[in-house]
Amino acid sequence: MEYEAIIGMEVHAQLLTRSKMFCACAADYAAAPPNTRVCPVCLGMPGTLPVINARAVEFVVMTGLALHCRIAAHSRFARKNYHYPDLPKGYQISQYELPLCSDGYLDIDVDGQVRRIGIERVHLEEDTAKLIHTGEHSLIDANRAGVPLMEIVSAPDLRTGEEARQYLTRLRTILRYLGVSSGNMEEGSMRCEVNISLRPAGTDLRGTKVEVKNLNSFRSVKQAIEYEIQRQRRLLESGERVVQVTMGWDEANGCTVVQRVKESADDYRYFPEPDLPPLELSRDWVEAIRARLPELPEARRDRFVRDYGLSAYDAGVLTADREVADFFEAVVRLGGDAKGAANWITGEIFRLMNARGLDMSQLPIRPAQLCELMGLIQEGVITTTIAKDVLGDMVATGESPADIVRRRGLAQVRDASALEAVARRVIADNPDAVAQYLAGKEQVLKFLVGQMMKATKGQANPTLAAEILRALLAGRR
Repeated sequence: MEYEAIIGMEVHAQLLTRSKMFCACAADYAAAPPNTRVCPVCLGMPGTLPVINARAVEFVVMTGLALHCRIAAHSRFARKNYHYPDLPKGYQISQYELPLCSDGYLDIDVDGQVRRIGIERVHLEEDTAKLIHTGEHSLIDANRAGVPLMEIVSAPDLRTGEEARQYLTRLRTILRYLGVSSGNMEEGSMRCEVNISLRPAGTDLRGTKVEVKNLNSFRSVKQAIEYEIQRQRRLLESGERVVQVTMGWDEANGCTVVQRVKESADDYRYFPEPDLPPLELSRDWVEAIRARLPELPEARRDRFVRDYGLSAYDAGVLTADREVADFFEAVVRLGGDAKGAANWITGEIFRLMNARGLDMSQLPIRPAQLCELMGLIQEGVITTTIAKDVLGDMVATGESPADIVRRRGLAQVRDASALEAVARRVIADNPDAVAQYLAGKEQVLKFLVGQMMKATKGQANPTLAAEILRALLAGRR
């Protein structure tokens, strides 16, 4: 029997607010010593009262608008009750029946076809503390407790691990464009769980859903889904039953492992949060937020194709990261050729960034410096080959390209007499290539020019070198 996977995702993204969700403690906790970003409210002390962070509400509404959601005029918080060491109060303040945003969608590209993935809800809650396991003991760091957390729940519209990876990638890009979350999965500021079930292909039957947690990279999301689909398929084909459980992803062994029996909504005993009033959002306030939304990745990609003549692929690569897109546009505004800038950024700059483990915010060169480097090539001061070497030096030192060219003596050799001497040596050292050229194989000239470039360590002006070679070889015909 053929089976079809039904996949939904729950994504939790920490919001980039200055304070926590319900108290004044700093939300930037990562570099702080354990248990120093805390107060009686986020520690769950008796008699304390929460206060709603308005900026967090705004960030969720921004996200909902970007995901084409319906924004609720009336919503409220709820208590989600469960007892676990990382939950100081013994319950989590979240949203249940009345989320801030619902009924949206996100489009992804699957083999050239657009697939629309539904967004069931986007709601606001608080993060938990962090458990640190050491030997036989577990320690609690409450710095993270109460940090604003946005949960984005997709409809079960995904079908493969690759679709899930693309969905997550697109979602993170949007969050970064909005500036509401860093989206760094490796740091835990964006976390996700996937719900997976199988059903006979072509039917509307509902299979038993299994949740998979501990997914901290796009790669692990794809791998965990693919593994879990195969695990469930093996069970069904052998006549066994899939049990509704929560699984964890074991990165080291590349498999899912049972963590606990899955809770249902009834187990959490949701009820309206008595210490917080309902949220009433005016239509004017929501529309004012809509008007402030930045240009989003899809619209920016289309504009890059339309205004700069880029291919859809190059435009998609450049706009996948807002800082990369901003860098590109800054180069163009300074007079740099759009296609040339795109080639340098997506080629050599990306290569250098990957080799050094940098992102665009850490790149020590500025758009004006790349524009200057491109200008040196256009003016014939250096060749493209030399420019790649100069760019590596720029990334390593932060110097301007002109200073590097002067310091290292990399300017092109344009002295005709000096190049003629090099050309004569190249002709003498390559009699077979010369014979082929004289026999009518014009393309051999590129080889001879290459030998001149090699002899001058890339500094010969290639156009002038070719002219000199042609003149010298013409006398041999």
